Amino acid sequence: MPSWVAGVVGTFALSLIVAYWFLRLRCRGVGHPFGRRARYWAVLIVVATAIASTGVGLLLVAASRHVPAAYVGIVVPAGLWFSKLPPQRDRDLFHRTLAGLLTLPFSRLYDRMGDDMEGWCDTRLRAVEPKPQWVADAVKYYYDQVRGGLKDDQARADLERWRASITHKISIVRLISLDTTSVRLRDSLRMHPATQHIRKYPDDDLPRLALRLETEAQNELHLFLAYVYRLGHHNLLIYPYRPSVHRAPVRRPEPMAPDLPEPMAPDL
Repeated sequence: MPSWVAGVVGTFALSLIVAYWFLRLRCRGVGHPFGRRARYWAVLIVVATAIASTGVGLLLVAASRHVPAAYVGIVVPAGLWFSKLPPQRDRDLFHRTLAGLLTLPFSRLYDRMGDDMEGWCDTRLRAVEPKPQWVADAVKYYYDQVRGGLKDDQARADLERWRASITHKISIVRLISLDTTSVRLRDSLRMHPATQHIRKYPDDDLPRLALRLETEAQNELHLFLAYVYRLGHHNLLIYPYRPSVHRAPVRRPEPMAPDLPEPMAPDL
């Protein structure tokens, strides 16, 4: 293999790896660039960046013969991280400018990352729809999975605030379902800032209060999950991950009666 061919292959491979990692750094805190819907645009960006850096490297080597192409294979993909140019929206593409066309893949990537995040959250929200108590159980379930890896104190505080609010609101829903007294219900509402300012509901309108609190808890669980997703936790087990919850009980076959001997005819 000629040396220049090995140089091209090596520069392209190096550029591909560097572009992959810098794209992940650019999308950190935003979404998952290699999710089910976003991965096609992410691969396009990575491959196009590697091709461009390889081409620029070859041109510089041909022009100066002193600059190794591998250096360009590192510097050019770094623009995926250091560039602060936000992705342009579709309305900006009517101008058909070069900058608009170059940012089109990033715009599509960000849109598809948002779709992946919404689909990821919706899957986990649908799993807790059957029972209100599952909403409170699920937020604890997910919090227990991620809290060990949280290094940001602010992120931990935000997740803990959502967890406490969701758990409290679902506990109020349970109280209403148990026909609690108005005094106990009022005291429970005052126990947490999330429900302290809820106006008094008449006794015949408590189901509406329960529906309101359950809806708010589900919305907060959605915010909790989206925040966790943006933190990089894309592989959380779906609550309730207990096969016995959704699996139909196995019906054991009934024991068959042993074959009985046929009665003998009486002797005549």
